[in-house]
Amino acid sequence: MRADSALYMHLDAVEAPTSSVAFHYSFEADPLSVRTALFDTLGWLGCQLSEDDAGNLELVLAEIFNNIVEHGYKETGRGTIVLSIYPQNDSLLCSVGDAGPALPDTCLQFLECQRPVPENLPEGGFGWYLVRDLVQDLEYKRENGRNQLWFRLPLSREPIRELFPLR
Repeated sequence: MRADSALYMHLDAVEAPTSSVAFHYSFEADPLSVRTALFDTLGWLGCQLSEDDAGNLELVLAEIFNNIVEHGYKETGRGTIVLSIYPQNDSLLCSVGDAGPALPDTCLQFLECQRPVPENLPEGGFGWYLVRDLVQDLEYKRENGRNQLWFRLPLSREPIRELFPLR
């Protein structure tokens, strides 16, 4: 990580409008920063999740972050990814945003179509299906030059509010 990374990354716990503790993290869209963001996110949240839930969260976020790095900011090589997580009773409400180009229509089709046979997919074509299988309420919106992806990750253990007491 660069020495001036504090300018590009922040990590804090704040009260969200719903009075639940929220996790907000922004970072440079590059492979090393993605690894750091996953490590920090799981460090904040993972020890309070079941092993399966932490693994699902890591898989979903890794797929989304890597797609943004590899495709969203491919032309410029620079950009920022913003992650917000709002713990709910039995799930995590997550938001991932970036200012890269709009998601292509072909990617949006993955949100609706049936799962293909993995052997018939081109290289890298299965990530969206994994994400869609692991999350609920997956939504994408392009607004004011920004991409915003919202989803809910169901948890096997409840209630999460006890794990994250309000300040």
